Amino acid sequence: MRTIEEKLHEHKQSFNRVQAPPELEGRLRNALQNVPVKPRKRNKALLWVASAAAALILIAGMYQYPAFAYYGAKLLDRNELISLSFSEVAEQGYGQTVNKSKKFDDGSVITINGVIADDNAFLIYYTIDFPAGSRIGPEDRSSHYNVDKLHGFLTDSDPKAGYGNYINDGSQYKGVYKYEPVSPFSRTLTATFSKWQDNGEKASNTISFNFEANKAMKNIVKQKISKSVAVDQGTVHYDTITASPSSTIVRGHYELENKGNPWFFAKTKLLVNGTEVKFWGMSSSSYVKTGFPGFELEFDVLPTDKIETIELVLENSDGYQKVEKPISLASPSDQSIRIGGEKLWIRSVTKTDSGYDIVIARKQFTILETDSLSVQAGGNIVPVSSISASRAWDLNNGNILWEQTYSFATANKPEQLLLEGYRYIKTYDEKITIPIESKKSSH
Repeated sequence: MRTIEEKLHEHKQSFNRVQAPPELEGRLRNALQNVPVKPRKRNKALLWVASAAAALILIAGMYQYPAFAYYGAKLLDRNELISLSFSEVAEQGYGQTVNKSKKFDDGSVITINGVIADDNAFLIYYTIDFPAGSRIGPEDRSSHYNVDKLHGFLTDSDPKAGYGNYINDGSQYKGVYKYEPVSPFSRTLTATFSKWQDNGEKASNTISFNFEANKAMKNIVKQKISKSVAVDQGTVHYDTITASPSSTIVRGHYELENKGNPWFFAKTKLLVNGTEVKFWGMSSSSYVKTGFPGFELEFDVLPTDKIETIELVLENSDGYQKVEKPISLASPSDQSIRIGGEKLWIRSVTKTDSGYDIVIARKQFTILETDSLSVQAGGNIVPVSSISASRAWDLNNGNILWEQTYSFATANKPEQLLLEGYRYIKTYDEKITIPIESKKSSH
């Protein structure tokens, strides 16, 4: 018989093949579609299916979760949390066993096996048993099942992500769903599961269970950061860090000159005792206090309970380069022109029936400012009249650039390109040290 450690190692290998989902704007207001998740056909890897941005309800200082007996002896290994079998998780001493079921009219049964809670997430471990004799596969009926909100006192939590797999030759599906944190004052929680029937109608079942807040897990670190890093067109603010046994969440917001969303979201690293903590994903939302755009960064659990230093490094973010001088169009070629920290290629200047076309190439994430783009031709300033879609320019040396055709309605050959500026991904590598005020629990 395989040991629990061997099984967890297998789940770890599967989970490590998964890529974090693209960030999604806004809060998920409706039931998630296509749940349980379809495993990939080739390797049936666990698959994250959704990421939601939300303003999370935090109740700080009003209620203290009693800690598990194991806490202080060791930290949670994320791979233990992502085991699809709650019995394996429970054997490690984590979570609350539920074992409550509801049956759909077609004979399928959904069971909540157990839950795990902390200030960063609420995890539901569930099983779907298909009707006797059914053998369901990833190409069949997995998309017929939905997982909806989780309700309770002061709790209205949206599902954020899910993963799972078919077992027992397709007769059963085991999954884990991750919700926003629930209120510790909730004594009863209600989860809603639904499935699309063959007639196109939706059948729903609710499962209510007692929530034992004393089996929730206490934070390792929960404190304000209140530090910022200046970027070209504003500042990136890091507001709080919450390190729980299930994940580490850093929340912050942007304050930009235009009070809008950044063109490129900042890439941030988390270092604990000088070691980088694995990054799992980012979501964004409206920052309630100021109206500025906010963000939430999710990292792995802290690698140790002996914390000496915690640091954030803003690796790169929005950059803006102002172009001070006109760009000569006298000798177009495939040779680059350096402007600030980036390069542009003026590939050609060609006469057309309606004027002149100029082909300009640049790196993929170097974006020219086109609102005031113009040329000087015959003593006149001529604005751009049309811009083509981007197309790849393969340099056949492992590098691919992106070019566009800019059209100008002028009978005179353009002499200079008048470009106000461009946006790009700028390297900052600015480090912030977070004072350590760890909240350690006792047995």
